[in-house]
Amino acid sequence: MATYSKTILSGSTDGKAIAVAATATPGTLIHTGSATATTIDEIWLYAMCHNSVDVKLTVEWGGVAVGDIIEQTITTEAGLTLVAPGIILKGNAGAALVVRAFAPYGINIFGYVNQITA
Repeated sequence: MATYSKTILSGSTDGKAIAVAATATPGTLIHTGSATATTIDEIWLYAMCHNSVDVKLTVEWGGVAVGDIIEQTITTEAGLTLVAPGIILKGNAGAALVVRAFAPYGINIFGYVNQITA
């Protein structure tokens, strides 16, 4: 029977915001997926821009190839913007997949993981 648990992003301290410090690839660590092939991480990310201008956020979802990139403009002072609506990362026994993000300035990321194990 599968188990389900809600956890904080591995890049977060005690569930607090992750400040996106990287301005280019590789991005700031947001979450490292499981190294167990039977574990699935359902990841929810929200971003906020605390700058005076809108900022393009780039999320590297498990890699840096064109198909691994999510880009979204985060509007200044608009509160939390949904960036990843429960997108899945499957455990990888060879090397755990990693979610990273970069932006030119002023982005914080909040979120959580619903971890499902078989």
